[in-house]
Amino acid sequence: MNKETKILTNVFLNTTEDKVVPVNIYFDGKIQKIEKLSNNEYNLNEIILSDNPQKYFNYRELAPNLEIIDGEFNLVIPGAIDPHVHFDTPGFEFRDTFEHGTTAAAYGGVTSIIDMPCTSLPPVTSLKNFEEKLNIIEGRALVDFAFWGGVCGNDFSQMQEIEKNINDLNDAGVASYKAYFLSGMETFKDLNYEQMKFAAKIISKTSKPLGVHAEDKMLVETRRTEFIKNGENSWDKYCSARDSLAEEAAIKDMIEIAKFSKARVHIVHLSSELGLNAIKNAQKEDINISSETCPHYLHFIQDDFNKIAISNFLKTAPPVKNENDRNALWQGIEDNSLFFVTTDHAGCDPNVEKVSGNFWKIYGGIPGVEHRVPYLFSEGFLKGRLNLSTTINLLSANVAEYFGLQQKGRIEEGYDADFAILNLREKELVKSENMHSKGKYTPFEGVEFSCIVEKTILRGNTVMNRGGSTEKEIGYGKFIKV
Repeated sequence: MNKETKILTNVFLNTTEDKVVPVNIYFDGKIQKIEKLSNNEYNLNEIILSDNPQKYFNYRELAPNLEIIDGEFNLVIPGAIDPHVHFDTPGFEFRDTFEHGTTAAAYGGVTSIIDMPCTSLPPVTSLKNFEEKLNIIEGRALVDFAFWGGVCGNDFSQMQEIEKNINDLNDAGVASYKAYFLSGMETFKDLNYEQMKFAAKIISKTSKPLGVHAEDKMLVETRRTEFIKNGENSWDKYCSARDSLAEEAAIKDMIEIAKFSKARVHIVHLSSELGLNAIKNAQKEDINISSETCPHYLHFIQDDFNKIAISNFLKTAPPVKNENDRNALWQGIEDNSLFFVTTDHAGCDPNVEKVSGNFWKIYGGIPGVEHRVPYLFSEGFLKGRLNLSTTINLLSANVAEYFGLQQKGRIEEGYDADFAILNLREKELVKSENMHSKGKYTPFEGVEFSCIVEKTILRGNTVMNRGGSTEKEIGYGKFIKV
């Protein structure tokens, strides 16, 4: 061991399903050695209920002169990876910033994020724009970050060299590409079917995913226009315009495009049972299509819009659906037809953009990067919906594998020393005033999570410690080239 080696002690590491083993982990920037402290594996739920978790450890003498980090008999997981966030730097920093967003990520046990291309100016649709954004962000992140590239309708209208842009972004190291079938952004317009098909064929040659916001534009806009014309501005009309049929129709279009192009198609923020069933059927036919969902789709249904305190905070696109949809999405992450859980983190100043009495004019977005890990452990693992291995994989390993983030997402020798240390014996009420993103609001206000992230360690250094000081601050996060 070298002089910079540290030891993480008094932690439990997942082995299979709900089983864990007590370990010491030796690391510097990388994981050097994992030392088991028992020949037995234990059920984590048994340990959580134990009044003496120390009894599971057969202690060994530690090497002298090494820094010891006490895990306090908690669970250690790979640093979580959130592959769908909008941190808004540069251009929309009145809503959020990379400093705030990555700090919130660290407090949520997240060590790496992938930032979307559409909510920055300029959008990441060319090498020039990519380099401008990277230059601005360097030195402003607390956790590691990758970028989505993008293809938007603006490129087609301006006759830009779309194929060159896609290839340049691939060479620059974007993790994936984003496009919309329905967009409300003038700076990042949606694509029609033929444009999406054209882009997918080019992207397929890069072997990187094409992530798509899948809502049928004609269905949504026809209904929305009629509702607004009639002065109908309530939440239920917004939800009616952007219903499950609109999501299903767009997904079916993307299935056809996936078959034609052979691209790795990924449906972002899936919200409906109809959409999930279409994806499952396509997967059975070996069509290369995947999807994700978010905590708000797993927790809330449209009846929750009747709760005045959170109604405006809950607005997203697509909107949350109904109980059958929520149940189907939980089943989808349990049976691996959904690959991971993301947040679609998108904050704003709630006192400015979440106050209108006209639901069409309310900003659609939830700042959720801080809450995903505690939520999934609290509502997934601890409530018996998911086993421990599945929960961890949804947050870390599946994401790293899908997007090609090397040395991320696993606690194995040679991987980056990225850890989140979770206390599953304590509970915490979600309070917006305690959030670290710039927009301090959440529809989870007052919800109790049975999981607290105690420490977050990135490449061997503590970037978040609820109980004391940290080793690294803003600027430590580095760009991940894929």
